[in-house]
Amino acid sequence: MAAVGVSALSLEDEEKKSVKSKQGSVTSMAAKELKPWPSYIEERLKLWDKYKTRYEAELASKTSEPIAVTLPDGKVVEAQSWRTTPYQIAQGISQGLADNVVISKVDDVLWDLDRPLESNCSLQLLKFNEEEGQQVFWHSSAHILGEAMERVYGGCLCYGPPIESGFYYDMFLENTQVSSSDFPCLDSLVKNIVKEKQPFERLELTKEELLDMFKYNPFKARILNEKVTTSTTTVYRCGPLIDLCRGPHVRHTGKIKAMQITKNSAAHWEGNVNAETLQRVYGISFPDTKQLKEWQKFQEEAAKRDHRKLGREQELFFFHELSPGSCFFQPKGVYIYNTLIDLIKSEYRKRGFQEVMSPNMYNSKLWMTSGHWQHYADNMFTFEIEKEHFGLKPMNCPGHCLIFDNRPRSWRELPIRYADFGVLHRNELSGALSGLTRVRRFQQDDAHIFCTVDQIADEMRGCLAFLKDIYSILGFTFSLRLSTRPEDFLGEISMWDQAEQQLKAALDEFGEKWTYNIGDGAF
Repeated sequence: MAAVGVSALSLEDEEKKSVKSKQGSVTSMAAKELKPWPSYIEERLKLWDKYKTRYEAELASKTSEPIAVTLPDGKVVEAQSWRTTPYQIAQGISQGLADNVVISKVDDVLWDLDRPLESNCSLQLLKFNEEEGQQVFWHSSAHILGEAMERVYGGCLCYGPPIESGFYYDMFLENTQVSSSDFPCLDSLVKNIVKEKQPFERLELTKEELLDMFKYNPFKARILNEKVTTSTTTVYRCGPLIDLCRGPHVRHTGKIKAMQITKNSAAHWEGNVNAETLQRVYGISFPDTKQLKEWQKFQEEAAKRDHRKLGREQELFFFHELSPGSCFFQPKGVYIYNTLIDLIKSEYRKRGFQEVMSPNMYNSKLWMTSGHWQHYADNMFTFEIEKEHFGLKPMNCPGHCLIFDNRPRSWRELPIRYADFGVLHRNELSGALSGLTRVRRFQQDDAHIFCTVDQIADEMRGCLAFLKDIYSILGFTFSLRLSTRPEDFLGEISMWDQAEQQLKAALDEFGEKWTYNIGDGAF
């Protein structure tokens, strides 16, 4: 199941909560596979077999008709609805392609390779070197890890998503903690699971059926009751693991040829420090052992160049427990910082931006108007002054709107480009803090452009060129995504559509590769 706001924290911060594991605990000092397995595994499998028989009967009863499948190059392949799978089409092209494909996309929707096609459609076949293929690969790896954790600890699995580099799985355990000394046991079990080539199977069940299947796990019950808004949703099985999951997944566990448990920590359920403490285990995986060895070598080199280590050694900056997530810059660090500020300010001026300064705190009325109070309050530092609620600014958007709104504006003044280098604060959880890459107090080259709808494309062209120039100076590379409107968007759909179309046009003209990031736009 994809992660929803589960935050990591240090083991020192861990507090045990009251939800009880149905299977008791195991001792981390001598982790080994439970014999017998937890009883809920057998009960789940019985229900799975029952529902799978029903699904197979339903599938067999469907009338198969000829359909046309359009490939990215425009070629059209004939197929049969409810019978032909993306994997079979890949085989028809070449067995080598079929062996290397991780997942498919049907009409731009990720689709299991062994799931039958239902109607005329477009089909893409994605490999590991493509971002979506990588995320599916790591999501499937998380399920393998989850299976191993159930067989070793017998607790309640929570969320197990792919992340930027690998994956993790959270599990609730009572009176025990995962230890790094458990890793050899988990790694050995993972290798056996991979060797068994357990197929990933998908079923769509009703919420009532799933509540019965996961009645032993209060966390899955919460997900079903609080997150699932449809009458049905999907579960996936590999071996004895059956998990509530949107999927999709690789064809079988044998595709994960190289996998390693990397670290563990504690986490709070749903990112709520007052909720239960979970045990989190991280991993990484690749389609072959060579890639894993290259990754391991890179990690060794990266540890030597860790910016936190270099910052201390070269007396550039440091962090202190009395102000977590807030950097102390020393004289040498300030010199570098100011040099970068001078560079970016001069580049802003060349491009017609005007520097402004805005307050650090605002009355909650502003945040309510902007939507931050409803959507972002948990990530803000808030407090009360003279019976009024205030918040430290986590971003400059509302302040810049107040500057723009300070007097009547003419369309002839547009575009107006504001740049702000003021201090921002975000209430990041302690376990999420990581050197300069995740902090509570920071400054950024933050800018906002006020323009007409017709000016959006031109302004974006300028911003993209600005980005490319600065990254080239610093020797950085970048990737581009177009984040579309979220489910809880504000404003009119027509305005979002128009803005997204202009952003797309600017990206297409820019000439660099870009991808969609569906539903991830700011509200």
